[in-house]
Amino acid sequence: MIARLVLTDFRNHADAVLTPGRGFVVLTGENGAGKTNVLEAVSLLAPGRGLRRASLAEMARQGGEGGFGIAATLAGDTTLATGIEPGAASRRIVRINGAPAPAGTLAEWVTILWLTPAMDRLFVDTPGDRRRFLDRLTLALAPGHAAHASRYEAAMRARNRLLADDAPPDADWLAALEAQMAEHGRALATARHATVDALTTAIAAEPDSAFARAGLAIENTDDAPDLAAALAANRRRDATAGRTLTGPHRADLVVTHLAKGQPAALCSTGEQKALLLGLVLAHAALVAARTQHAPILLLDEVAAHLDPVRRAALFDRLAGMAGQVWMTGTEPALFDTIAGHATRYTVADGRIAAAG
Repeated sequence: MIARLVLTDFRNHADAVLTPGRGFVVLTGENGAGKTNVLEAVSLLAPGRGLRRASLAEMARQGGEGGFGIAATLAGDTTLATGIEPGAASRRIVRINGAPAPAGTLAEWVTILWLTPAMDRLFVDTPGDRRRFLDRLTLALAPGHAAHASRYEAAMRARNRLLADDAPPDADWLAALEAQMAEHGRALATARHATVDALTTAIAAEPDSAFARAGLAIENTDDAPDLAAALAANRRRDATAGRTLTGPHRADLVVTHLAKGQPAALCSTGEQKALLLGLVLAHAALVAARTQHAPILLLDEVAAHLDPVRRAALFDRLAGMAGQVWMTGTEPALFDTIAGHATRYTVADGRIAAAG
């Protein structure tokens, strides 16, 4: 859990300090007050671009010096910090216990999962959106997944550039890049399939609840027995297309409403929301069981879009998970049925105050 969070010049927060406890952390306030900004700051304590996938420059406070800082003290006194220096918006700085560290190593210290209103369209959006969602689920179970993804993407970009050159590409260099893509691509595909298999087993073992069970599968994987050979055979095709058309970067997560036997994309908006929420909760429980550490959950405006029955069921289930859960909403009354302790804050114009 996060015992202390400090924001400096982040979004609309010039200087904010939060000292949340275990369990629920509830932030309420009007739209635009800065509630989601706090969740975004927490999400940046994990590898990646955070829950909005925004550029680093966008996160610096308007009217500030151009940099920002996020620092968190975890239970046990480990400190994680990240941010950018003024004038260096493209370079993210990460420090663990004061020492510089690669961003990918953050996954070794804390697991952070999130659900935002923008994700409500996940099942009808692009395969790329679902693939990124699957990769976040996988990263929580396999911290090395981020490194394999980064190296695969780097090799693929270099290969695409070579194929786009007017001059004939260096065959040996192409072969070396394709070998790298094959190596890291196998690791990506293996970890993704392991995550889907583990989630499928976990969901099947759950008791019936207010949240529909999701069936999961990975499609369009283009799993060639020898990816390096397939890439080499398709160089001309990929050069014409201007991109690589074979490999795990084309995978898609397919979700089904099991009780209805219907693709999630064809379900109602409410059913899709319930499927997604149930999937995130099942994954959080799986992570806790596998790692012996409950993940931090960030649930942005989730309560407002649930009926009272599902809202009560959500709070009961979260209370039983023993992890720290950050939630936002416009009305404090949305969270009145939370049982047990909750750290509550009000947010207004970038100012955060304890709500008692």
